[in-house]
Amino acid sequence: MWRGNLCVVIILIIGVLGRELYSVEGGPRPRRILLDTDADTDDLLALSYLLKLNRSEFVLEAVTISANAWTNAGHSLHHIYDILYMMNRDDIAVGVGGEGGILEDGTILPSVGGYLPIIEQGISTVGGCRYRQAIPIGQGGRLDTDANYGIRKAFLPQGSRKYFPLQQPTAQQVMIDKISAGPITIFLIGSHTNFAIFLMNHPGLKKNVEHIYIMGGGVESSNPTGCCPGNDTSTCPVSQCGDTGHLFTDYNTNPYAEFNIFGDPFAAYQVFHSGIPVTLVPLDATNTITLSEKFLKAFEQRQDTYEAQYCLQSLKMARDTWFDSNFYSSFFMWDSFTIGLAISIMRNSNNHDGQNEFADMEYMNITVVTSNEPYGISDGSNPFFDGRNVPKFHLKKGGVHSGHVQTGLRDPFCFVKGGKGKCKDGYTPKVTGPDAVHVLVAKNAKPSQDNCSELDRAFYKNFLDVINLPQNTGRFNFTTEFPYYREVFFKPDFRTKKLGKPVIFDMDMSAGDFLALFFLLKVPVEVIDLKAIIVSPNGWANAATIDTVYDLLHMMGRDDIPVGLGDVYALNQTDPYFSGVGDCKYAKAIPHGCGGFLDSDTLFGLARYLPRSPRRYTAENSVVFGAPRNTSHPELRQPPALEIWGSVMKTLDPGCKITVLTDGPLTNLAKVILSNTSTISKIQEVVIVGGHISNRSSDKGNVFTISSNNYAEFNMFLDPLAAKTVFNSGLNITLIPLSTQRKLSSFPKILERLQQTRESPESQFVNSLLSRLHWLQQAHQIYQHTDIFLGEIFGAVLLGSDHSVLKPTFEENNIRVISEGNESIDGQIVIDERQGKSVKVLRNVDPVACYDLFANRLSDEEQSAVLGSYDEQTKIWRTPPI
Repeated sequence: MWRGNLCVVIILIIGVLGRELYSVEGGPRPRRILLDTDADTDDLLALSYLLKLNRSEFVLEAVTISANAWTNAGHSLHHIYDILYMMNRDDIAVGVGGEGGILEDGTILPSVGGYLPIIEQGISTVGGCRYRQAIPIGQGGRLDTDANYGIRKAFLPQGSRKYFPLQQPTAQQVMIDKISAGPITIFLIGSHTNFAIFLMNHPGLKKNVEHIYIMGGGVESSNPTGCCPGNDTSTCPVSQCGDTGHLFTDYNTNPYAEFNIFGDPFAAYQVFHSGIPVTLVPLDATNTITLSEKFLKAFEQRQDTYEAQYCLQSLKMARDTWFDSNFYSSFFMWDSFTIGLAISIMRNSNNHDGQNEFADMEYMNITVVTSNEPYGISDGSNPFFDGRNVPKFHLKKGGVHSGHVQTGLRDPFCFVKGGKGKCKDGYTPKVTGPDAVHVLVAKNAKPSQDNCSELDRAFYKNFLDVINLPQNTGRFNFTTEFPYYREVFFKPDFRTKKLGKPVIFDMDMSAGDFLALFFLLKVPVEVIDLKAIIVSPNGWANAATIDTVYDLLHMMGRDDIPVGLGDVYALNQTDPYFSGVGDCKYAKAIPHGCGGFLDSDTLFGLARYLPRSPRRYTAENSVVFGAPRNTSHPELRQPPALEIWGSVMKTLDPGCKITVLTDGPLTNLAKVILSNTSTISKIQEVVIVGGHISNRSSDKGNVFTISSNNYAEFNMFLDPLAAKTVFNSGLNITLIPLSTQRKLSSFPKILERLQQTRESPESQFVNSLLSRLHWLQQAHQIYQHTDIFLGEIFGAVLLGSDHSVLKPTFEENNIRVISEGNESIDGQIVIDERQGKSVKVLRNVDPVACYDLFANRLSDEEQSAVLGSYDEQTKIWRTPPI
């Protein structure tokens, strides 16, 4: 009897497996794929390659964004959405972020966002940059990734999908949904945080993961980049040459790691040791397939699809902005090669040795280094063990995770000045013993078998063939989507008007700053002549958000106003050995997720409602401005803040002085003062929205993310040394402190007043933004702070309104800004009659009058928007010109 039952069971099992492996039509089911990506340039090639594949064989079902490496969540999300829209693949789920945390006892809450490496992850999205500080924030780093060098907005069409607060699918939600649905293959081409969190929190679902393909690590690699004898004729000292890793900003500290694994070594360890079959494509293999000059020339000859055009433009801009002359020997086909190799292996499902068209393979026993010997020490570097009786996640005392963990770029434990560093965090070496994992490893790229081709690697031709296939191709780009697209610049003619007070607005692109900018643009030019905007990308938004400033100006018909981009780091926070990177000592106070960078970079989901400006950030540059070479269109170069400042000073009429309104950290103004002290004489007044003067112990500041600092305000805290520099400069300063800003913190009152006035496109947009902020504050605890943005309109209203209506009261105070390198007190303002500097402090104002002035000005018919929205703009582009 039992034999009969066994037969029934076997038949049932075969039936279930059959349903998994074959479609209803009787053919084999396509292999399901989930891609986790950090959306860097080479990731775009990989994604495009995947989207071109025959969907009866392979179907990309989801993309999750690795948000703690080369990209920022809001910008990369919209980048992915736009690529998928171009490719007609809005069916693909996209997940990013999440607000879950990890408790002190190691309990992992739902939807951890992946903004931080696991070792840094607390109960929120606030945290440091232990590993991420190795990645430049500005040009050549996250700025160029977020904007794709400026090509993204120039080329990609914009679909209907967009970020929406509290409704955006998280990375964990997407992983759970797709992996729960059945057998799936995972491609990891960024850091491993998202997938490691999934495995740690849902171990029962890993049975559905058939295989993991990883681009990352270095086993026995030898870095051919940097200053190597034979590929550089200069006399520079040998740096990265021969290193196992490729952390070009960090070889003095860690010459062993590769960026993807270094982004979260502990997460990578969890993935490798999960028991799921792993194929690794390390630097060993990718170092043998450069983006060669011959390949790029061949690519230029094959531009049959929109996706091919987009990839080529991205690669050419990467080349043209490369920091030295060794691009062709330093830029590799990291992620696209990994995807091509993986697909080749997957096409032969019975292939257990990883045989494929593109790389030689070998099984190796490897691991991921997460800490440095000696193990079992307690030196303050390792929060998994330091100060704990029971290690986090019940890790083994004295085990491989218990040593020193690299704390930053110049960790003294690791750093060797002028030499090779000692730390190995993120290294993937061969090992023996219980810590070893049997992994299939790509050793090198196979040569081309086509003797008639100039392309010497087999994958080169395959990539060009696939990316140019007429099937599964992009439908249009940004301009060809619209039959009557035309680029228009709006520049008003003010020659008949007597212009008012010249003003420069310095903003950090928070939601409140955009409210203030709308108001400034509505003030009659006879009262305020807005000469320029300079942005501080070391505040509430990342640098690529400058495009939203351009879009708002375009909406308001003010493409004549120049916009300068400031430094991405606070004063004294750049690395002394490599200026492109630095610390996040103060910027770490801004949440990465909801209510922080994610929302600021997308203007709380509303940025894509603005019409699209022909101006945007670009990485275009010229040797005239110190670039290593001219790019194709250096006239489109993004000017820095100091350059814009200088050009405004040159255009001022004799005897005329400038008024500066600051609504963010004071980095730009401090840089102006430090670069040219004579500039002070050309500044009439500085109106600073920021700072907190506490009158009693219960009178707290607003840096709610730094529990030890009770009395600082964000704009001062984000760059305390800059604030100190400005206040000590002798400038005529009017300060609008936090206590005054808090008088303007009622969403219901300002919304009620707006709804009572005449509607204009700008008042409608502002109403939408304020309504969303108010709804979010009511909907979720993480948005309780959103009313701090309301007070940021005070400076604009004060400058552009009748004081007899506002009834402001001022008093003179001698104040001093604390800047001692101690986050518990930095940014605080104290009244100091002996050593403080005299400033005029706005102590009181009529808030009702302020609400009225703001609402009435936005509803004014004068200086109103010339384009109401992106939808209105696209209707024009679909309509024949009259």
